[in-house]
Amino acid sequence: MGPEVLELEQQLAGFTGARHCISCANGTDALQMALRAREIGPGDAVIVPAFTFVAAAETVSLVGATPVFADVREEDFNLDPESIRPALAAARAAGLRPAGIIAVDLFGQPADYGRLEAIAEEEGLFLIADAAQSFGSALDGKRAGRFGHVTATSFFPSKPLGCYGDGGALFTDDDELAAILRSLRQHGQGEDRYDHQRVGINGRLDSIQAAVLLAKLETFGEEIVARQEVADEYGRALSAVAAVPVLRTGASSVWAQYTIRVLERDRVAAALKADGIPTAIHYPRPLHHQPAYAGSPIAATGLARSERLAGEVLSLPMHAYLDLATQDHIVASLHRAVGGTGLGRAASGYR
Repeated sequence: MGPEVLELEQQLAGFTGARHCISCANGTDALQMALRAREIGPGDAVIVPAFTFVAAAETVSLVGATPVFADVREEDFNLDPESIRPALAAARAAGLRPAGIIAVDLFGQPADYGRLEAIAEEEGLFLIADAAQSFGSALDGKRAGRFGHVTATSFFPSKPLGCYGDGGALFTDDDELAAILRSLRQHGQGEDRYDHQRVGINGRLDSIQAAVLLAKLETFGEEIVARQEVADEYGRALSAVAAVPVLRTGASSVWAQYTIRVLERDRVAAALKADGIPTAIHYPRPLHHQPAYAGSPIAATGLARSERLAGEVLSLPMHAYLDLATQDHIVASLHRAVGGTGLGRAASGYR
């Protein structure tokens, strides 16, 4: 909580346009703090996409609430608004009180917040925008950090804006919510360090990480542009042989991952590895198939898209400094692995 932390919070708030930025130790703490600030706990249900990193469901469980899994859309990997009400029905059938939604902006593009915010308003739900992978993106002229009741993000080193260890932040325009989040971050502190108004956590951001982020923020805008150029080249070069990600109208992405879809994924990944090209699978098993969440309710309409995506996604090298020669090598290798085998867009069922 040194002076670098306050400066970072001010700069991040200015970057996003949010009234408040509350830094914290990591993205998982950010999600947990958001849930605790609204006193979500035992007996409550929070809707979470089934196809995402475990932190979204984990934090719901850590506050004593129950994650209820909804499906995602194939075209952008994000929470499907059409799956929310079937998930709410499953929550109520299980005797739970629907309390919130965590919408994860998977791989860099914001979720459909226009529809999600409308559903949250109609149903009286607390909407958390998880921008751990989308910080720096925008939707309809608003940057990530301005969606939902509160936005949580991560500055883990692999993120588009990453520090040299763990770090995170929350963004909100709600003055009261911001004050509670600041208290929770420092052991529930009130008027002074020995006044504890609520049960909090040690969620402070390290000043060294804040200093790193301040330096990296200076070039972040340029890197967002460069990442888009890399994504554009991938899209042009790979659309004939794989299902490539699609941006919704009005949305931009920071391309935390460039994730395609292919059948026989393991064989394709092995062929790229033989050519010296690393790949990754985000994520090989949907959350409702994880042992820790096997008993959690799922949307009444099922989670077929989450299950299909988990078997097809493959993330390619992506960063702002990926040179064209290296990208050409990746593209050529993928064409050799996939071309003529029926593993591309039509075969995957992508639309």
